[in-house]
Amino acid sequence: LVDELGPSMRRVARMYVSSDAVADEVVQEAWLGVVRGLEGFEGRASLRTWIFRILVNTAKTRGLRENRSVPFVTLAGDDLDQPTFDPSAFGGPGDPNAGAWSTLPFDWRGMPEERAEGTETLHVIGGAIAMLPPMQAEVIRLRDVLGWTSDEVCNALDLTETNQRVLLHRARTKVRGALEEHFRSVSEA
Repeated sequence: LVDELGPSMRRVARMYVSSDAVADEVVQEAWLGVVRGLEGFEGRASLRTWIFRILVNTAKTRGLRENRSVPFVTLAGDDLDQPTFDPSAFGGPGDPNAGAWSTLPFDWRGMPEERAEGTETLHVIGGAIAMLPPMQAEVIRLRDVLGWTSDEVCNALDLTETNQRVLLHRARTKVRGALEEHFRSVSEA
């Protein structure tokens, strides 16, 4: 089980702490928590989900202890009161297509595949995720980077399905916007 889950646990822990060495310590602490709490495991979630819940809690605690300063980007919160897209991108009242796109997003389907899959694009994605509010970043990393199911994310982060879906949608929309902007600037160059 340690060999099977260890690498994924390290990647998840690394989302909360500043170095690989600290992530390794967090994973060890989480395994100790698993061993200590195994008798109390009730089976309401899968064993894997339960283990990752312990890991996330351990990593969050360690990350808070480790970081005495708060990054500026986290002060904005999860921006739940902000629109996902600029409202001017949609037809307004009186427009026969009110609520529909007034200008279509940049079409990057025709871009060469190697550019879409290139290192530069991965950096754009990573940078966009780094700029997301913390919960959006956590959800998109777990779902789209690590391949977790929505149930696993909900259980690990103690989210409702609706909240997880909203956070994921907002995160994907912002990452897509960053990609769209990147591809537009590349195609205009």
